[in-house]
Amino acid sequence: MFKTQYRCLLIGLLAVLTGCGSDQRILEKIGLTHTTCFDLMPEGKLRVTNSIPLSTGEGRRPREVLTTISDSSKGAKVDLSRQTQLTLVSGQMRNILFGWTLAERGFWDDIDTLVRDPSVSPRVKVTVVNGEAHSLIIRNYSNYLRTAKYIDHLLESEIKIQTIPKVTLYDFTRDYYDDGIDPVAPIINELTDHVKVDGIALFQDDRLRMKVDVNESVYFAMMRDDFKMASLPIVLSGEKEKKELVLFDSLINKRRIRVARAGSHSFRVDIQLKVSGVILEYMGDLKISKEEDKHKLEEKIAAKITQHAEAILKRMQQKNVDSLGLGNVVKSSVPYKEWKNMNWREVYPDIEIHCATQVKIKHYGKQK
Repeated sequence: MFKTQYRCLLIGLLAVLTGCGSDQRILEKIGLTHTTCFDLMPEGKLRVTNSIPLSTGEGRRPREVLTTISDSSKGAKVDLSRQTQLTLVSGQMRNILFGWTLAERGFWDDIDTLVRDPSVSPRVKVTVVNGEAHSLIIRNYSNYLRTAKYIDHLLESEIKIQTIPKVTLYDFTRDYYDDGIDPVAPIINELTDHVKVDGIALFQDDRLRMKVDVNESVYFAMMRDDFKMASLPIVLSGEKEKKELVLFDSLINKRRIRVARAGSHSFRVDIQLKVSGVILEYMGDLKISKEEDKHKLEEKIAAKITQHAEAILKRMQQKNVDSLGLGNVVKSSVPYKEWKNMNWREVYPDIEIHCATQVKIKHYGKQK
C-alpha cells in the first residue's frame, strides 16, 4: 500500500516538473524589445528596426540592434527573429518611433497590428521622428550607454513639464476612432551628439498634416487641457536694441470652452484660459514690485498668449485638423441626430474660434 502511494506521488511530481519545464524561459535567452522603429522605404515597403537591451558585463555590448525590410510589421518580426539567437518578445516594449515620411503617408495599419497583438502593452508611447527613425535609434550617443533608454527618459522628462503630450497606443487609437478629435504625437529630432524634442505632430486621422514647433508647444498644451508645472519664455516686444523678455514659470493653466450657434450650420467657439505662475526673470522697463506695473505685465503676457494661441488655431483650421477636440464639445451641445448628419470635416474650417486669456502673477523671485 505504501509503495503504491509512493509511486503515485512520484509520478505526479514528475508530471508537475515536466509541465513547468515546457514554459521555462531563461532570461539570457530572451530578447526584450525596448523600442521599435518604422520607416517607409521608396518602394513602399517598411524598414523595421528593433533595439534590444542586453545585460552588461566585461566585453559585452549594451544592446543589440536588428533591422529588416518587409511588406508588413508582422512579416518583419519573423525575419528579425531569424537574425538573433535570442527569443524576441514585446512585453517590455516602451516606445514606437515612426519616421517622418511614413507619418505623412499614414501608419494606421502598423498601429492596428500592434493594438491587436496581446503581447504589446497599450501604454507603449507613440512618437514621430523628424527624419528617419532608423538612423536615430542605431546611433550611439557618447553620454548615454543605451540609446533607446535615453530617448525614453527624455520623453518622460519633457512630458512632465508639458513640452509634449504623453501619447500611448491607447490614446492614439481612441482619438483615431473618435469623430470629434484628431490624434497627436510628440516629435523628436536627431542632432550632432544628442536627441532633442522638436514639437508636436498633428494628424488628420492617421496622416501627419501639421507640426507645432517646440517653442509653441506650451501654448498648444494650454488650449488642449488643464495642466500644472510648465515653463514659458516669452518675448513681449522685439525691438532690435532693447527686447522685453519674461520667463513665466511654475504655470498652472485652466481651460474652459464654450460653444454657441453662429447660424444654422456653423458655430462660435470661445476658449478661455486662466494662467497663473511665477516670474523667474524679467527684462524690461516695468517695475514689477509696483502693483500697477505688475498688472501691466499680466496684460502683456495675456495678450502674447492669446496671440500665439490664435495663430495655432488658424493654422489648424487651414490644415483641417481638430487636435483640441472641439468637435466633441460641439457634439455635446447639439442633438445626437444633428451631429450624425453633420460632416464635421466640412464644418470645422469655417467655425469662429476666439481665445481669451487671464494671467495672474503669483510672485516674482523670493518676494510675494
